[in-house]
Amino acid sequence: MKSKTKQKSKRRDKIHRRVRSTIRGTSSQPRFNVYKSSKHIYGQLINDLEGTTLVAASTLTPEIQDELKDKSGVEKAHVVGKHLADLAQKAGIDEVVFDRSGYKYHGQVKAIADGAREGGLDF
Repeated sequence: MKSKTKQKSKRRDKIHRRVRSTIRGTSSQPRFNVYKSSKHIYGQLINDLEGTTLVAASTLTPEIQDELKDKSGVEKAHVVGKHLADLAQKAGIDEVVFDRSGYKYHGQVKAIADGAREGGLDF
């Protein structure tokens, strides 16, 4: 019998592969990818046509470390989303395609998306 963690991981990977077969990021409308580890959350804007990351932010980003102190995971995700949106605005990006990577649209994933919308990204 497989562990529950492995079953969840396989399910998320299957969902992610299925969604990625239809979602593609371009230079004008990059893919907003979200990844969660047990301690951190990461967001990237990716141009899939060239295979390049245009903008990235995470809870490890030095510029927002002071703002992240004494906050919960959901609050940290919201701050990361706002910071990512600010970086995207500076790079001239205002419209993205959201890729939740097979995670449920709930908690930290929803918070990073809401933070990015609040920061000015449109999706």
